[in-house]
Amino acid sequence: MKSLSSSLEQVQETFDKVRAQLEQFDFNLGGGWDYDHGYFDRSLDEAHKVWLRIPVQVITGRIDGDVEATDALVEVGTPFVLKHVYNEGLDPEADLETAGALIDQFQAPVDSDAGIEDKWVKEAANVLQKVEQAWIH
Repeated sequence: MKSLSSSLEQVQETFDKVRAQLEQFDFNLGGGWDYDHGYFDRSLDEAHKVWLRIPVQVITGRIDGDVEATDALVEVGTPFVLKHVYNEGLDPEADLETAGALIDQFQAPVDSDAGIEDKWVKEAANVLQKVEQAWIH
């Protein structure tokens, strides 16, 4: 993981506005969101292993990523770049899920915080700069 300084750090804004701003640059609310925090993610590579992530922390209200509008006020955290290295192929020891009896066929990451090449840090900084320039306060 590599942190990036940003003029967006500590910006307080409605969650809906932050989401709308970041969606313009292909960010999505990552699956790890909860009612009091979340991460907006953008893949930097075609293999979806290198990501630019922008965290948000709820100040008032609640994040509900499944609805079009929410009353949450959030504060933007420090953006960072991360890289996940996965095993390719199916997991030979797939787990049987009790709910729905589905099979989880994907393996856990080999390295969920792999080293990040300079080219990806530069790419992330370029994307972040475009987001900062377009940000409407």
